Amino acid sequence: MIDKRVMDILACPACKADVRQVAEEIICAKCGRRYPVRNGIPIMMTEEALQQNKKEE
Repeated sequence: MIDKRVMDILACPACKADVRQVAEEIICAKCGRRYPVRNGIPIMMTEEALQQNKKEE
């Protein structure tokens, strides 16, 4: 789990919206991109992100 202080300052690099952690991913509240968390480190690069399918909303 990522420290709350770190989560408070993270934002989606693609659209600058708030994010939340779900399991081993950081998920953007606006665009739905999912960023992986590897060894406790969020990988906040758009090249690493997965797009959310509309069916998952």
